[in-house]
Amino acid sequence: MEESYEEHELACERIREDNAGRLKVFKESLEEAGLSAKTVARHVNNMDFYLNVYLLRYGAIPTSEGIDRVGSFLGDWFIRKCMWSTPASIRQYVASFKKFYKCMLSAGEIDASDYARLEDIIKEEKDDWIEECEAYNNGWDDFDW
Repeated sequence: MEESYEEHELACERIREDNAGRLKVFKESLEEAGLSAKTVARHVNNMDFYLNVYLLRYGAIPTSEGIDRVGSFLGDWFIRKCMWSTPASIRQYVASFKKFYKCMLSAGEIDASDYARLEDIIKEEKDDWIEECEAYNNGWDDFDW
């Protein structure tokens, strides 16, 4: 049975509330690690955008299932939809994903196999994401989407 618009919005609101708590824990962990306020803000904003814009745009996708969407986000959507996408911003997002999901592992929100899967995705696909971003930003149109 397909959920109604109202049911979808309620599910998204619950996820946003859960994400607010997760982002608070993440922010505190970054501050405790001694990162600068600017760096903390960048990582938290990156993850807020991913969790509350991207994942909720395509369904009420909870944080734990977000690991499996990292490749489609950084390798396609972010490149095409975000004017600020550059190879450097992709690298920043990679760092944010690693830090965030490592924090979620420590908090018991995901398990070690989930985090290992994230690391594998990044290791296998990061260079392709960067190459596709460079190509897109340079107006090349002969790459695979």
